[in-house]
Amino acid sequence: MGAQQLRWGRYVAAAAVIAVVGCTPVAGGKHTGSHDNKPSVPGAEASSPAAGGGEAGAAGTLPGVPSVRKARSELAALKVAPHGPMTGYRRSAFPHWAEQGAHCDTRERVLQRDGTGVRRDKECRAVSGSWVSPYDGKKFRVASAADIDHMVPLANAWRSGARSWAPAERKAFANDLTHPQLLAVSAASNRSKGDQGPDEWQPPAKAFWCTYGRAWTSVKATYALSVTKAEKAKLTEMLDTCAG
Repeated sequence: MGAQQLRWGRYVAAAAVIAVVGCTPVAGGKHTGSHDNKPSVPGAEASSPAAGGGEAGAAGTLPGVPSVRKARSELAALKVAPHGPMTGYRRSAFPHWAEQGAHCDTRERVLQRDGTGVRRDKECRAVSGSWVSPYDGKKFRVASAADIDHMVPLANAWRSGARSWAPAERKAFANDLTHPQLLAVSAASNRSKGDQGPDEWQPPAKAFWCTYGRAWTSVKATYALSVTKAEKAKLTEMLDTCAG
Protein backbone atom coordinates (compact mmCIF):
# COMPACT_ATOMS: atom_id res chain seq x y z
CA MET A 1 0.00 0.00 0.00
CA GLY A 2 1.43 3.41 -0.97
CA ALA A 3 1.89 6.32 1.44
CA GLN A 4 -1.03 8.24 -0.08
CA GLN A 5 -3.39 5.23 0.22
CA LEU A 6 -2.28 4.62 3.82
CA ARG A 7 -2.74 8.28 4.72
CA TRP A 8 -6.21 8.42 3.22
CA GLY A 9 -7.19 5.17 4.90
CA ARG A 10 -6.26 6.62 8.27
CA TYR A 11 -7.90 9.94 7.36
CA VAL A 12 -11.20 8.14 6.70
CA ALA A 13 -10.98 6.56 10.16
CA ALA A 14 -10.39 9.95 11.80
CA ALA A 15 -13.06 11.67 9.72
CA ALA A 16 -15.61 9.05 10.67
CA VAL A 17 -15.56 10.33 14.24
CA ILE A 18 -16.63 13.77 12.99
CA ALA A 19 -19.05 12.46 10.39
CA VAL A 20 -21.02 10.42 12.89
CA VAL A 21 -21.88 13.45 15.00
CA GLY A 22 -21.78 16.25 12.46
CA CYS A 23 -19.03 18.19 10.75
CA THR A 24 -20.06 21.81 10.43
CA PRO A 25 -16.94 23.93 10.95
CA VAL A 26 -16.97 26.59 13.64
CA ALA A 27 -15.21 29.77 12.60
CA GLY A 28 -12.14 30.41 14.70
CA GLY A 29 -10.48 33.77 15.26
CA LYS A 30 -6.82 34.41 14.62
CA HIS A 31 -4.23 35.33 17.20
CA THR A 32 -0.49 35.56 17.46
CA GLY A 33 -0.15 32.00 18.70
CA SER A 34 -0.32 28.91 16.56
CA HIS A 35 -3.68 27.56 17.70
CA ASP A 36 -7.20 28.90 18.01
CA ASN A 37 -8.66 29.15 21.49
CA LYS A 38 -12.45 29.50 21.77
CA PRO A 39 -13.10 30.43 25.41
CA SER A 40 -15.69 28.44 27.31
CA VAL A 41 -18.22 30.81 28.80
CA PRO A 42 -19.74 29.95 32.20
CA GLY A 43 -23.48 29.29 32.04
CA ALA A 44 -26.28 29.09 34.54
CA GLU A 45 -27.16 25.46 33.87
CA ALA A 46 -24.62 22.72 34.34
CA SER A 47 -24.71 19.06 33.44
CA SER A 48 -23.64 16.28 35.74
CA PRO A 49 -19.88 15.80 36.00
CA ALA A 50 -18.34 14.27 32.89
CA ALA A 51 -15.64 11.67 32.94
CA GLY A 52 -12.27 13.35 32.48
CA GLY A 53 -8.56 12.82 32.83
CA GLY A 54 -6.77 12.25 36.08
CA GLU A 55 -4.22 14.39 37.88
CA ALA A 56 -1.80 14.10 34.99
CA GLY A 57 -4.25 15.78 32.64
CA ALA A 58 -3.66 15.14 28.96
CA ALA A 59 -0.59 13.03 29.76
CA GLY A 60 -2.96 10.25 30.77
CA THR A 61 -5.84 10.85 28.38
CA LEU A 62 -4.16 11.55 25.03
CA PRO A 63 -5.57 8.93 22.63
CA GLY A 64 -3.60 6.71 20.30
CA VAL A 65 -0.14 7.23 21.80
CA PRO A 66 1.99 4.34 20.48
CA SER A 67 4.42 2.25 22.47
CA VAL A 68 8.03 3.36 22.47
CA ARG A 69 8.93 0.45 20.21
CA LYS A 70 6.25 1.34 17.69
CA ALA A 71 7.18 5.02 17.77
CA ARG A 72 10.81 4.18 17.03
CA SER A 73 9.69 2.04 14.11
CA GLU A 74 7.42 4.79 12.79
CA LEU A 75 10.15 7.41 13.16
CA ALA A 76 12.62 5.27 11.23
CA ALA A 77 10.13 4.99 8.36
CA LEU A 78 9.29 8.70 8.08
CA LYS A 79 10.49 10.60 5.03
CA VAL A 80 13.28 13.02 5.90
CA ALA A 81 13.14 16.25 3.91
CA PRO A 82 13.63 20.00 4.39
CA HIS A 83 10.57 22.07 5.23
CA GLY A 84 8.48 22.96 2.20
CA PRO A 85 7.37 26.51 1.47
CA MET A 86 4.65 28.37 3.35
CA THR A 87 3.31 29.67 0.03
CA GLY A 88 -0.48 29.63 0.05
CA TYR A 89 -0.78 28.76 3.75
CA ARG A 90 -3.77 30.07 5.68
CA ARG A 91 -5.34 28.79 8.87
CA SER A 92 -8.75 28.72 7.20
CA ALA A 93 -7.45 25.86 5.04
CA PHE A 94 -7.79 23.72 8.20
CA PRO A 95 -11.40 24.35 9.37
CA HIS A 96 -11.79 24.06 13.14
CA TRP A 97 -13.36 23.65 15.53
CA ALA A 98 -15.83 21.19 13.98
CA GLU A 99 -19.22 20.30 15.46
CA GLN A 100 -19.08 17.04 17.41
CA GLY A 101 -22.75 16.58 18.27
CA ALA A 102 -24.94 17.61 21.24
CA HIS A 103 -23.94 21.28 20.78
CA CYS A 104 -20.29 20.34 21.35
CA ASP A 105 -17.38 21.24 19.13
CA THR A 106 -13.91 19.73 19.08
CA ARG A 107 -12.52 22.13 21.67
CA GLU A 108 -15.20 21.25 24.21
CA ARG A 109 -14.67 17.52 23.64
CA VAL A 110 -10.97 17.88 24.40
CA LEU A 111 -11.66 19.97 27.51
CA GLN A 112 -14.01 17.26 28.76
CA ARG A 113 -11.53 14.49 27.99
CA ASP A 114 -8.49 16.16 29.53
CA GLY A 115 -10.16 17.66 32.60
CA THR A 116 -11.26 16.33 35.96
CA GLY A 117 -14.80 16.87 37.28
CA VAL A 118 -15.80 18.81 34.19
CA ARG A 119 -19.35 20.20 34.24
CA ARG A 120 -20.93 21.60 31.11
CA ASP A 121 -23.94 23.83 30.46
CA LYS A 122 -26.68 23.02 27.95
CA GLU A 123 -24.53 24.52 25.19
CA CYS A 124 -21.70 22.10 26.05
CA ARG A 125 -19.48 24.85 27.42
CA ALA A 126 -17.29 23.81 30.35
CA VAL A 127 -18.45 25.78 33.39
CA SER A 128 -16.28 24.12 36.00
CA GLY A 129 -13.57 21.52 36.38
CA SER A 130 -9.82 21.36 36.74
CA TRP A 131 -7.04 20.88 34.21
CA VAL A 132 -3.29 20.28 34.32
CA SER A 133 -1.18 21.39 31.37
CA PRO A 134 1.19 18.51 30.59
CA TYR A 135 3.65 20.90 28.90
CA ASP A 136 4.48 22.91 32.01
CA GLY A 137 2.48 21.43 34.88
CA LYS A 138 0.34 24.55 35.32
CA LYS A 139 -3.06 23.93 36.91
CA PHE A 140 -6.21 25.91 36.23
CA ARG A 141 -9.90 25.74 37.07
CA VAL A 142 -11.24 28.10 34.41
CA ALA A 143 -11.69 26.54 30.97
CA SER A 144 -10.96 29.81 29.19
CA ALA A 145 -7.41 29.61 30.55
CA ALA A 146 -6.80 26.52 28.39
CA ASP A 147 -5.71 26.43 24.79
CA ILE A 148 -6.25 23.35 22.64
CA ASP A 149 -2.92 22.61 21.06
CA HIS A 150 -2.39 20.81 17.77
CA MET A 151 0.48 18.47 18.61
CA VAL A 152 1.77 18.92 15.05
CA PRO A 153 0.93 22.57 14.32
CA LEU A 154 -1.07 23.35 11.22
CA ALA A 155 1.71 25.40 9.65
CA ASN A 156 4.23 22.63 10.30
CA ALA A 157 1.87 20.14 8.68
CA TRP A 158 1.50 22.44 5.68
CA ARG A 159 5.26 22.60 5.21
CA SER A 160 5.67 18.84 5.58
CA GLY A 161 2.98 17.65 3.18
CA ALA A 162 -0.49 19.01 4.02
CA ARG A 163 -0.33 21.69 1.31
CA SER A 164 -1.19 18.92 -1.19
CA TRP A 165 -4.17 17.58 0.77
CA ALA A 166 -7.83 17.93 -0.06
CA PRO A 167 -9.84 20.30 2.20
CA ALA A 168 -11.66 17.40 3.87
CA GLU A 169 -8.38 15.83 4.96
CA ARG A 170 -7.12 19.11 6.42
CA LYS A 171 -10.36 19.43 8.37
CA ALA A 172 -10.00 15.90 9.73
CA PHE A 173 -6.40 16.65 10.75
CA ALA A 174 -7.39 19.84 12.58
CA ASN A 175 -10.19 18.08 14.51
CA ASP A 176 -8.67 14.64 15.04
CA LEU A 177 -9.91 13.13 18.31
CA THR A 178 -8.73 9.62 17.45
CA HIS A 179 -4.98 10.16 17.24
CA PRO A 180 -2.72 12.06 19.71
CA GLN A 181 -3.07 15.37 17.88
CA LEU A 182 -5.12 17.54 20.28
CA LEU A 183 -4.60 18.31 23.97
CA ALA A 184 -5.51 20.98 26.50
CA VAL A 185 -2.51 23.03 27.60
CA SER A 186 -1.75 26.35 29.26
CA ALA A 187 -2.06 29.38 27.02
CA ALA A 188 1.50 30.39 27.91
CA SER A 189 3.02 27.11 26.71
CA ASN A 190 0.88 27.13 23.58
CA ARG A 191 2.01 30.63 22.64
CA SER A 192 5.61 29.71 23.41
CA LYS A 193 5.44 26.67 21.15
CA GLY A 194 3.81 28.48 18.24
CA ASP A 195 4.42 26.59 15.00
CA GLN A 196 7.79 25.19 16.03
CA GLY A 197 8.90 21.60 15.69
CA PRO A 198 10.47 19.57 18.53
CA ASP A 199 13.96 20.60 17.43
CA GLU A 200 12.99 24.25 18.06
CA TRP A 201 10.69 23.93 21.09
CA GLN A 202 10.31 21.29 23.78
CA PRO A 203 7.83 21.10 26.68
CA PRO A 204 9.37 22.72 29.78
CA ALA A 205 8.24 19.63 31.72
CA LYS A 206 10.90 17.18 30.59
CA ALA A 207 8.92 14.31 32.11
CA PHE A 208 6.49 14.76 29.22
CA TRP A 209 9.14 14.43 26.52
CA CYS A 210 8.59 10.69 26.13
CA THR A 211 4.86 11.14 25.49
CA TYR A 212 5.49 14.21 23.32
CA GLY A 213 7.98 12.38 21.12
CA ARG A 214 5.71 9.36 20.73
CA ALA A 215 2.65 11.47 19.97
CA TRP A 216 4.40 13.77 17.47
CA THR A 217 5.92 10.80 15.66
CA SER A 218 2.55 9.01 15.56
CA VAL A 219 0.75 11.99 14.03
CA LYS A 220 3.43 12.45 11.39
CA ALA A 221 3.29 8.74 10.55
CA THR A 222 -0.52 8.63 10.49
CA TYR A 223 -0.70 11.48 7.99
CA ALA A 224 2.48 10.57 6.04
CA LEU A 225 4.11 13.90 6.84
CA SER A 226 7.85 14.37 6.47
CA VAL A 227 10.35 15.34 9.17
CA THR A 228 13.51 17.40 8.90
CA LYS A 229 16.87 15.94 9.85
CA ALA A 230 17.00 18.11 13.01
CA GLU A 231 13.41 17.19 13.89
CA LYS A 232 14.15 13.47 13.63
CA ALA A 233 17.26 13.83 15.78
CA LYS A 234 15.33 15.61 18.54
CA LEU A 235 12.49 13.09 18.40
CA THR A 236 15.06 10.32 18.84
CA GLU A 237 16.41 12.15 21.88
CA MET A 238 12.89 12.48 23.29
CA LEU A 239 12.18 8.78 22.80
CA ASP A 240 15.45 8.03 24.58
CA THR A 241 13.97 9.60 27.73
CA CYS A 242 11.31 6.88 27.91
CA ALA A 243 11.73 4.46 30.79
CA GLY A 244 12.91 1.05 29.70
